[in-house]
Amino acid sequence: MPPKKNKKEGESEDKYMRAARFGRVKNDLSMGFVGLPNVGKSTLTNILAGANHAEAANYPFCTIDPNKVKAIVPDQKFKYLASTYKPPSVVPAVLTIVDIAGLIRGASEGAGLGNAFLSHIAAVDGIFHLVRAFESDEIVHVDDSVDAIRDLETIQSELCLKDKETLEKVIDKEKERIRKEKGIARSADVPLGETFQSAYNKCAKLIDSNTPVQTCEDFTMGEVDEIRNFGLITTKPQIYVVNMSKKSFLRKGNKWLPKIQEWVNSHGGGQIIPMSCEFEQELLDLQDDKEGQKAYIQECEEEVKKMGLSGPGFAVKSVVPRLIRSGRQSLCLQSFYTAGPKEVRAWTIMKGTAAPQAAGVIHTDFERGFIKAEVGNFDDFKALHKGEASMAKVKEAGKYRQEGKTYIMQEGDICVFMHNVTSSKKK
Repeated sequence: MPPKKNKKEGESEDKYMRAARFGRVKNDLSMGFVGLPNVGKSTLTNILAGANHAEAANYPFCTIDPNKVKAIVPDQKFKYLASTYKPPSVVPAVLTIVDIAGLIRGASEGAGLGNAFLSHIAAVDGIFHLVRAFESDEIVHVDDSVDAIRDLETIQSELCLKDKETLEKVIDKEKERIRKEKGIARSADVPLGETFQSAYNKCAKLIDSNTPVQTCEDFTMGEVDEIRNFGLITTKPQIYVVNMSKKSFLRKGNKWLPKIQEWVNSHGGGQIIPMSCEFEQELLDLQDDKEGQKAYIQECEEEVKKMGLSGPGFAVKSVVPRLIRSGRQSLCLQSFYTAGPKEVRAWTIMKGTAAPQAAGVIHTDFERGFIKAEVGNFDDFKALHKGEASMAKVKEAGKYRQEGKTYIMQEGDICVFMHNVTSSKKK
């Protein structure tokens, strides 16, 4: 049996499962940066592309194209397995992140990149909503002044306006589907299903109030199934990322943060991650100089002390790992591992994936001919292996399990899949 979750973990997981319930069921999901021009989207995408790559130098961390990158998922369990087995090949989990071109007011009606911008948002599975909360004479704001709340309203309004336009077409499409399915004449009135109508009404009410559909917890499973087919942008999980100056980041606040928190709470709630591209870029520029990075952090810590600030809440560290983990968590993704003398690899699956489907991520034959999974818990391995690069001690302790087709994979499972696929005989 898998290890039990405590109540707090369960509640947190439920929250993210609710946020991702309208999404695709796939393992290669992506997050997209959305925001006005000149808020730091491209800078932060490049930072995420460069972060942590030194941890697995033999993995091809190439940029897919100018606006899409794969960011390594920070994972202490994976690092521990890699350092224990020391194989020639280590392949960490990654999160695909897309830098979507800047939006301007009127995009829903075609202004700026307009529909191209919105189609790019439709192609990703979750949104990092990046908002600017720093002043700079060198980086001009598209509206000539910094106002984080105005910018939040602009982005949210454009997304909701596009969803309103989409929703107007939903009823016609549903009626056309019913006509074809039941052979109803075009001149006749088409009755809509009760679940469809209630789902439509709830979405319309949310969108009219400029609130993302995904924040609502009042949908039934039947309504969720209907809404999945609507094609609404605001059903995507959304994380608010606040780009501050380095000074504001070090003191953990500026005048915009409380206002942003209040605005987010009044628009359905959501996770807010304050950060600073200025700080992250300066830290990343020193990634090949570990002593230089250490000195830079110490210098920042001295600045914090001069401000009269102290305590764990004012620790100076990169927010990049949290950003990547939060994006992955919002998409309900998790890892399992395969570990051996040739390779240690983290495989990405969705929460709730059964063992045969997890095996299929490695190879389709593994799923087709699935027999069983041999599973060890990472914490048991760490506690018992005594320096050995094998699961032998875990087996001796009776902690190595055999699981069948109904087993639901848990975060951190170390697995070997048994399968048997026989080729069909020629007639």
